[in-house]
Amino acid sequence: MVRQMTRGGSMGAENAAKHEGGAVPAERGTAVRAGGGPLAGIRVADFSIMMAGPLCTRMLADMGAEVIKIEPPEGDPMRTRAPLRDGHSAYFGHLNVGKRSVRLDLRTEAGLRAAHDIVTGCDVLVQSFRPGVMAKYGLDEESCRARDERLVYCSVSGYGTRGPSAHLPAFAQIVHAMSGYDMAAFQYQKDAVRPASCGIFVADVLGGTVAYAAVLTGLAGRGRTGLGDALDVSLQESMMSMLIFETQAAQAPGTWKKTVYRPVRAKDAFLMISPVTERNFRALADAMRRPDLLTDPRFAAIADRERHWDELYDEIEEWAARYTAAEAEERLLAAGVPSGRYREIAEVLDDPQTVSRGTMRTAADAAGEFKVTAPPFDAASRPRTAMPSAVPGLGADTAGVLRAVARYDDQRIEAVLAG
Repeated sequence: MVRQMTRGGSMGAENAAKHEGGAVPAERGTAVRAGGGPLAGIRVADFSIMMAGPLCTRMLADMGAEVIKIEPPEGDPMRTRAPLRDGHSAYFGHLNVGKRSVRLDLRTEAGLRAAHDIVTGCDVLVQSFRPGVMAKYGLDEESCRARDERLVYCSVSGYGTRGPSAHLPAFAQIVHAMSGYDMAAFQYQKDAVRPASCGIFVADVLGGTVAYAAVLTGLAGRGRTGLGDALDVSLQESMMSMLIFETQAAQAPGTWKKTVYRPVRAKDAFLMISPVTERNFRALADAMRRPDLLTDPRFAAIADRERHWDELYDEIEEWAARYTAAEAEERLLAAGVPSGRYREIAEVLDDPQTVSRGTMRTAADAAGEFKVTAPPFDAASRPRTAMPSAVPGLGADTAGVLRAVARYDDQRIEAVLAG
């Protein structure tokens, strides 16, 4: 049965705070403010560090939520990661713009009590520690949701909170290997002798995006039932969710060959060309001025082309070698062939499409302004130009959050700051 709720949360949560000697929380879950975004009025306690969890909570902040990043005395490790500008990490800034930073030492009684009181005033808690870490502080899902059944609690970890691998340490590069992703990608590389080296942390970005969706799912459910939820996001499962063909092929008897789209070398650079449909293939033959390809029995039908895919790409590459990548791209696109040249990140940042959509938005820390990617979707209710730009300094908002959220007086705030 759903209990009678106040506008700011359950009656049970408020009474529990009084009974335990904690502060009565500020109101949360209030009505959306005009222009504040779809998540205005939602308050998030962010205990996550590194990438996946912080990316999730940054998108929540982008959409108008008040995100309180609770950091240890030394801060999130990402604060020291390059690229650095006058000692300030743009890497950290990219993941944490728009949040408020509270510096707490959970090993002290005052710091731990403050953390509990902040959580009592929040709608959502996101954490990214290995199972068992939050329980040491009484901040695990079971304990928090026993105090407030409206809380949406999201755990982000390498392998999830249960199962034989749950307690294993996991970073994105390890998850890439353990999930089957690296070996699947390796099998598609014609001349590779080992799996690719890892420099882009797909698991963290994908896991953070999945966590964002999970939190929104929890909030949607709470809006319908009045109850929160426990959300368990696994980076390994996030990676496995991408391997759709591979998952099915691994379970099916026989040998299944997947069409592999390889880079095509032009004079000066590479292109990706995808003649997927019959129409695409006819357009390709037209762009290459090779009508003979249409009557070549190797390429006569889609099934034929799939059997002779490498031979088709050999023909394409022989043609592309006569042009620069830009020239080949222009000819292909004019004919209606799905294609594009490989570009450096710096080129993409200045691309007219990037600029016209406002894909890059402004962030600012003590070292000045810099650009970060906006969420990979555009929402009419939350223009990218309206998203917050400030990157919090370590602990810059400790006193303000304790006063506004935990309702601490000056004396209690001083006790926490003294740590």
